[in-house]
Amino acid sequence: MLVKSLQRQLHTLKGGARLSGLKEIGDLSHSLETTFDAIVDGLLQRSPEMFKLLQLAHDRLVTQLEQVRQRQPISSGDDLIARVNALRLGEIIGEAPEQQFDLEENNQAESNASDGHEAEAAITETVGLDAEPQNSPDGEKVEERRRRSSRVQHEMVRVRSDRLDELVNFAGEVSIYRSRVEQQIGGFSGNLGELDQTLERLREQLRTLDIETEAQIDARYHDSADQLNEDDEEFDPLEFDRFTTMQQLSRSMAESVNDLQNIENSLANLSRETETLLLQQSRVNSELQESLIQTRMMPLVEHAPRLRRVVRQTASELGKSVNLQFSGVEVEMDRGIVTRILAPLEHMLRNSVAHGIETPEQRQKAGKEKDGTIEIKLFQEGSEVVMLVKDDGAGLDKQAIIKKAIAQGLMTKDEPFSDQEIYLLILKDGFSTAEKLSQLSGRGVGMDVVVSEVKQLGGSLTIDSEEGSGTTFSIRLPLSLTAGRALLIKTADHHYAIPLLSVRGIERIEHDRLIEVMKQDTPTYPWVDGDYEIYYLSELLGFDSGGTHTDMLRRPLLMVQSGELRMALVVDVLYGSREIVVKSLGTQLSVLPEFSGASIMGDGSVILILDIPALLRRSTQQHRAHHKEQIIKKVMRAEPIVMVVDDSITVRKVTERLLKKQQMQCVTAKDGLDALALLESTIPDVMLLDIEMPRMDGYELATNMRNSENDAIKNIPIIMITSRTGEKHRQRAMDIGVNAYLGKPYAETELLENIRHYLPEELKEHIP
Repeated sequence: MLVKSLQRQLHTLKGGARLSGLKEIGDLSHSLETTFDAIVDGLLQRSPEMFKLLQLAHDRLVTQLEQVRQRQPISSGDDLIARVNALRLGEIIGEAPEQQFDLEENNQAESNASDGHEAEAAITETVGLDAEPQNSPDGEKVEERRRRSSRVQHEMVRVRSDRLDELVNFAGEVSIYRSRVEQQIGGFSGNLGELDQTLERLREQLRTLDIETEAQIDARYHDSADQLNEDDEEFDPLEFDRFTTMQQLSRSMAESVNDLQNIENSLANLSRETETLLLQQSRVNSELQESLIQTRMMPLVEHAPRLRRVVRQTASELGKSVNLQFSGVEVEMDRGIVTRILAPLEHMLRNSVAHGIETPEQRQKAGKEKDGTIEIKLFQEGSEVVMLVKDDGAGLDKQAIIKKAIAQGLMTKDEPFSDQEIYLLILKDGFSTAEKLSQLSGRGVGMDVVVSEVKQLGGSLTIDSEEGSGTTFSIRLPLSLTAGRALLIKTADHHYAIPLLSVRGIERIEHDRLIEVMKQDTPTYPWVDGDYEIYYLSELLGFDSGGTHTDMLRRPLLMVQSGELRMALVVDVLYGSREIVVKSLGTQLSVLPEFSGASIMGDGSVILILDIPALLRRSTQQHRAHHKEQIIKKVMRAEPIVMVVDDSITVRKVTERLLKKQQMQCVTAKDGLDALALLESTIPDVMLLDIEMPRMDGYELATNMRNSENDAIKNIPIIMITSRTGEKHRQRAMDIGVNAYLGKPYAETELLENIRHYLPEELKEHIP
């Protein structure tokens, strides 16, 4: 029974207050406890006046506890004690069944119970006590009741919030270090692959050396056979010192190759075992992190008593009757978000009571219920929590807002504004339509602070109103501020992370088809559940490089949605999903609407996390018009792209380092087949090509490219770089269609001059 719970809480509060010398709190708690005794004993009749008085008394208790926290003088509760005593003594009606006074079904009693719990928690935090001395009879009763209730409840451990935050941060740091180890293991595995290919080439070279050695021995034997006498006819030519040494060296090299192969196999096994351990550690770490994050999650309804008290007090001051209702109480948010959103939410509730809800007389004239209603509704949508604060009042006075906006120079009479744009004017600093100044309204401050706090949390605020029916404030907030999985992408030569909860699906579109679609008035992409408008993510972020690159044959599309907005975002490269730890951007960058945070990658670099819902809401027809202007002309890239195709890892790395110093992007391939696979997604401006390579050599690759049906691949300039400098090799390359032929080792200046010569004119200026 809730009344018994209230009695226990008040008894604990009374004992702690008296032991701490807080007489005002102890006296008021004692008076309330005695009143609840009368209710339990069936001696006090329920009535609206009783509930109202008990609410006022509980509100006074909470006020007194706040004063204790802030070390202010404690306000007296004598007036309420007198009214409570008068109620109890004046309305005793004798014996009555206890069932008659069961308060479990009364919503107001729920509020009182929650307020009592809040009061107990507050006094415990303030004075460090949670019960009367255990040697007192009353203390023994309390302790016995606690022991009985603990048999059916889980044990609870109280942990300081800052300590919990530290644990979450440490778990995040572990994730970052694990990511760095994973990246290093990935690089190690890549080098092992290169080593395996190098060993295979060395083995082929040794086999060729053996064949050549045998051929030379055999040829020398036949050439000298006529010169040998009969005694020497059975002389083994391998016994010549010269060829014996060559044979020994060949056999020694073969043994060394086998030894290297064994070492490579051992390293590969260790690498696989390490990857398995990292995978297991990743799962455990993810579970640990999710569990710690869950401990930070809490429902907003835990603060329902506080919010109801705000509504009651405001309504009482204005002579109105307002009920506060909650919906979606199971939705949980990060504790830090809940704590920071409380003050803005309280201001919005006061505004709804003061400006939205009419007086009882006005509501009756309008055919409404006497009591007004404010509803706080929460639900989860992707990676966001949507909070609706809705009242059934008179709604916003659009004409009064327009009049005030014109007076303040925020708009003109002839300027076309949508209803949404007009309603958002009330969020401006200093904007108020109140006719007179009061403690609750008229100064024009408050709502701008609300929207500022919401934006700093990475959220957004929108307003919808209907005259005579009420107003709805829609607040969108991130679900968590700590960690999650994200999709790593690249657009306009920048890397970003996108929370996976924001992405509904991934598609790919041919580049030529994308260009045709973007020329339409409303470019859309049909998908599973409807049409999605296509946008270049780079342009939504404010970059001019758009997405009209011709160096990619197929472009990734991210299917995203926020509310009713659905878009297909065009990006350049997808890198897959990763577990990321969200870091705050700080006060300087937190005002940027495009980003919700940042994370540290495995290589130590910092990557920004995109707030996709915010980007979608900011998309306008101006963006679309800009798309159509840019789509008809080629957008220049910042850096040329050069593809290096060579089986030597040393050559690839040296060349890549040289090109990057010259502000050029470098794409590498280890043979012809690898290069053909890369050409499916990336079209370079110039290709540097070796001849001698496994699987597919340079001649075969060049022939394949020149015979391609794709003009983009067919017309790529090819500069062949090889150690075969003979005229017949050069002539064969030229016959295939190679643009330039250089010998190894090459001069860096000569190579750069050739690259510059074959670059498109608009990219030559980027070469120093």
